[in-house]
Amino acid sequence: MTVQYFEGVGRRKQSIARVRLMSGSGNFIVNDKNAQDFFTRLGDYESILAPLVAAGEDLKSYDISVKIKGGGVTGMTDSVVLGLARALTKANPDLKMAMRKGGFLTRDPRVKERKKPGLKKARKAPTYTKR
Repeated sequence: MTVQYFEGVGRRKQSIARVRLMSGSGNFIVNDKNAQDFFTRLGDYESILAPLVAAGEDLKSYDISVKIKGGGVTGMTDSVVLGLARALTKANPDLKMAMRKGGFLTRDPRVKERKKPGLKKARKAPTYTKR
């Protein structure tokens, strides 16, 4: 017997999250840990569940499995949100407008700016001295 699942890939900065959505009993696993144990920062777990809330879906009706590679906590959080929204729209195409309205299907293009020659950082210049 094969398990039917819907997959969505989310990216943000250096983080890549592969989200698999299956009908089930409400298990939310991130890198083989419980999602609340993985995202311990205040508000991160709630922001990850935001696509489900916008869709009017209940967490108890799905099993969610996430594999994340790279990046920091903020990048991981945002990549999971994007991946979950994409998986939900694959599972139910009628939710696309709700996901779009909530801004969950838009990838955030901002990344770290590169360091330029002659500068200390991307934009910070050495202190100017007249004499």
